[in-house]
Amino acid sequence: MHQRKTFTVALVSILAAALLAACAPQGTDSASDAGTLAGLPRVTPESAGMSSERLDRIRPAFESYVTDGKLSGVITAVARDGKVVHFEASGFQDVEAGEPMAEDTIFRMYSMTKPIASAALMILWEEGHFLLSTPLSQVLPEFAGTQVYVSGDGDDMETEPPRRPIVIRDLMTHTSGLTYTFIPSPVAASYATAGLEGSADAVPHDDLANYVRELAKQPLLAHPGTAWNYSVGLEVAGRVVEVVSGQSFRDFLKERIFDPLAMVDTDFYVPDEKLDRLAVNYAPTPEGGIVVFDDPEASAYRKPPKVEMGGSGLVATAGDYLRFAQMLANGGELDGVRILGPETVALMMDNHLGAAYGPSPMSSLNLDMGMSEGMGYGLGGYSITDTGLTGLPASPGTYGWGGAASTDFLVDPEEDLVAMVLTQLLPTGTYPLRPTMEVLTYQAIVE
Repeated sequence: MHQRKTFTVALVSILAAALLAACAPQGTDSASDAGTLAGLPRVTPESAGMSSERLDRIRPAFESYVTDGKLSGVITAVARDGKVVHFEASGFQDVEAGEPMAEDTIFRMYSMTKPIASAALMILWEEGHFLLSTPLSQVLPEFAGTQVYVSGDGDDMETEPPRRPIVIRDLMTHTSGLTYTFIPSPVAASYATAGLEGSADAVPHDDLANYVRELAKQPLLAHPGTAWNYSVGLEVAGRVVEVVSGQSFRDFLKERIFDPLAMVDTDFYVPDEKLDRLAVNYAPTPEGGIVVFDDPEASAYRKPPKVEMGGSGLVATAGDYLRFAQMLANGGELDGVRILGPETVALMMDNHLGAAYGPSPMSSLNLDMGMSEGMGYGLGGYSITDTGLTGLPASPGTYGWGGAASTDFLVDPEEDLVAMVLTQLLPTGTYPLRPTMEVLTYQAIVE
């Protein structure tokens, strides 16, 4: 096992020539690209109403981040009408080792786990096990006595009963009153004391059941249904899946989503035989370079977690997640395998936040450098409500989400479009990757 030194990419001149070489596209958009990507047909952009010349703008825009030492490497992908019209892999998955970013590179998806966890919950909803309006305590009785924060902190915290119970939908829309430790508040401090961090490697609990039981003892940050607070609600959703299905959360995902969709590299950990494909996770330096944040050799992702986190726990390749996103774009089906009904997918992508939440309910999250205007929230991801307010071209009803290490995807049903940008730089929003990818994707639509 090699020892890796933390370093600043901007200062590693010895890698400059290799870096430029690695920025050569690993996939192209030319007519010679016959075949498939992740089982999806690859076609010329023109055959899908897009411009090759305009899609060619994507690569240099993101390569500039790589050559400037701001990112290690990037994968971008675009599919329209169920066909891949663009795929590029630039730079490195491991800069120090000179390992190029590749089609089968494995990424920490963090919060891009949330749409998958929501899909799992909706599979059980379709089977009639509960309604979106079902009180959570009917499935998880430990939440029957959960209180709401009023004032104070620590042992001096004052609480009151909730005005209404948490319901199943609240878990997926972040309206439950739950929160995250990284969003400062007295409740978040209480979470931290109880070991309720948002990543599995940081929690002391033995399994998801124990994690959720401890969570139910904490006060809610707000009354259910009154405020949008980004939260561990999808961790609780994973526990609902376990109780209703009688399976572990991982087993359910594997049986009902991953195996049917041939998402062969998606899991809560990376086995040893795949470790050489796990990208290094980096963090930015004040000088504009990057340093190693999570080395695969020493990563917590090397072993199965005790707590399978529905809000942050999965790893996947670009191809695997593209298949999940394309399933959503197809209305719940891919390659003859139906995961969800079309009306269920439409419900997931619709905005579930009414006028009381305002036109920009996610402003508290500072989504990708504050670009949350004109967005509502569906089940597990944003739902665009006003294109003009976003200042970006995606259609109303477009659904998507991102992850903490700068991964993002979107599904636009109106344009039958899927787009994705993946790298490994924590935190997300360090650079405007999502809005840049959105602009460069939509400007290439010509029909």
